[in-house]
Amino acid sequence: MKTWHYALIVFLGGCCYGLLSTFVKLAYATGYSVTEVTGSQYILGALLIWLLFLFTKKQKLRFNKAWKLMLFGIPFGMTGIFYYQALQTLDASLAIIFLFQFVWIGTLIEWLFYKKKPTATKLLAIGVLIIGSILAAGLLSTGDTTLTMEGTIWGILSAITFTSSIFISGAVGKDIQPILKSALLSTGALIVVLIVYPPIFLFDIHVLMGVAPYGFLLGLLGVALPPLLFSIGMPKIGPGLGTILSASELPVAVIMSALILNEFVSYSQWFGVVIILCGIMIGNVKLKRKTNTIPMQYN
Repeated sequence: MKTWHYALIVFLGGCCYGLLSTFVKLAYATGYSVTEVTGSQYILGALLIWLLFLFTKKQKLRFNKAWKLMLFGIPFGMTGIFYYQALQTLDASLAIIFLFQFVWIGTLIEWLFYKKKPTATKLLAIGVLIIGSILAAGLLSTGDTTLTMEGTIWGILSAITFTSSIFISGAVGKDIQPILKSALLSTGALIVVLIVYPPIFLFDIHVLMGVAPYGFLLGLLGVALPPLLFSIGMPKIGPGLGTILSASELPVAVIMSALILNEFVSYSQWFGVVIILCGIMIGNVKLKRKTNTIPMQYN
């Protein structure tokens, strides 16, 4: 694969996350609780990726290494927990703004821990993305936005854990098949979700059958695909650029809210979506100049 192919894969991983808030809101509107929605998502998502693994070439893996990968799956699970808690008290457009802060948090972590100073181009891309996110979320076009302390805390925590997930995808298990790696990460995420939200709903067949369609879509888009796509693409492009590409989630969330939830999207919000896409393209300028893939060197 060429470098831009890996960039596209990470971009699609971000798009998957952008679809989640719409289906979560639909599930909440139907009457399902955060426990039922989150639990069904991670249970079905882990099952999907393990079913896919059954049809792939097997790779032997020591228990110690498998256990560590499952442990690294905790941030994936915590991201879902924190983000869905934020959606309980914040509008979807506001909750995703907090999650969106992973764009600059990732670059900051890369600078502090890996001593990789951001380039002027990357800083410009981040600045453009932040401006676009404010417009896309409608913060300047609506006067009835409610900001709660509880929702703010959950939203910030979701951004931190999501950033951790992106770094983990690129830095660990680089010698392991992406599908197996994704399955183990998803299993670790599932374990932490089941600890926080005991799956009592599994014993209520009516609730289980009703929430299953939402759980399937959320599991596919939020548990099975993103870790797999990030595991393939992140080691090749690095987490700094990866966080910029993952910004695709916000414009997707805005578009879906307009198409599926029939929410009003102002011209300024659409303009914000365009700005975000421009920011992603600015972040990719460096990629287009490269002819060879440059794998991450983090240990």
